Amino acid sequence: MTVQKQIKDYIAAQPEPKRGEMRELHSMIVALMPGCKLWFLDGKDEKGKIVSNPNIGYGSQTSEYANGKTREFYQIGVSANTTGISVYVMGIENKKYLAQTYGRNLGKASVSGYCIKFKTLADIKVDVLKAAIQYGIGQTSIQD
Repeated sequence: MTVQKQIKDYIAAQPEPKRGEMRELHSMIVALMPGCKLWFLDGKDEKGKIVSNPNIGYGSQTSEYANGKTREFYQIGVSANTTGISVYVMGIENKKYLAQTYGRNLGKASVSGYCIKFKTLADIKVDVLKAAIQYGIGQTSIQD
């Protein structure tokens, strides 16, 4: 099964109104990152045990760990959760930046080091979410 089909099936499996909002977010992020690599993580580890919610990833970056190993991972992620939707802005060095810069103006959302969680798009200012996503893309894009 292709990644696009996995993403389509995952979004289609969500109850409304979350399904429509996930579609809207997917379209918005693809428009911000045309031609980006798409990811679908089913939330299971190598043994098939569920360790997280399934999530959709956009873009690509290389993360370097303290032990010197590197790993390719997505730049932006989206996941449905029991109370709403989470948007992950990966690769930001300053873990307080998202909350300090976008949290106050975002609306009804909780913002951690790299996660913006909200119940529904109607609860937040989508333009502020888009700005946070664009910031994250800029931080993790490969510079020439």
